[in-house]
Amino acid sequence: MPRSLPRLAAIAIVAGAFSGLFGVGGGGIVVPLLVLWLGYEEREATGTSLAAIVIIAGAAVLVQGIGYGKVDVPKGILIGVPAVLGVVAGTAIQQRVPTRAISGIFAVVLLASAVSLVT
Repeated sequence: MPRSLPRLAAIAIVAGAFSGLFGVGGGGIVVPLLVLWLGYEEREATGTSLAAIVIIAGAAVLVQGIGYGKVDVPKGILIGVPAVLGVVAGTAIQQRVPTRAISGIFAVVLLASAVSLVT
């Protein structure tokens, strides 16, 4: 068994828990842990996280929607469909910006989010 599998499992469990608790897990949890724990390059961590989000989000929607009736599907669609344009634009920009700058911008966004949540 490769040494990274237990770490990947830990990342998955943390991401799932954060998705269920806060509606986040991919960018805010998976990407930093893939970079820090497993030495992924920023772009590879982002792509891997996006692949995982498909599964995580599907499960979270089912649990939140079926289990608790807390999913507003029309608003989810209203947010999700235009977000596809943002994904295309963001990915194109990410491929052109130096990795160090991406990491710095990401750190600032996480820090600003944390400050905003506690104030």
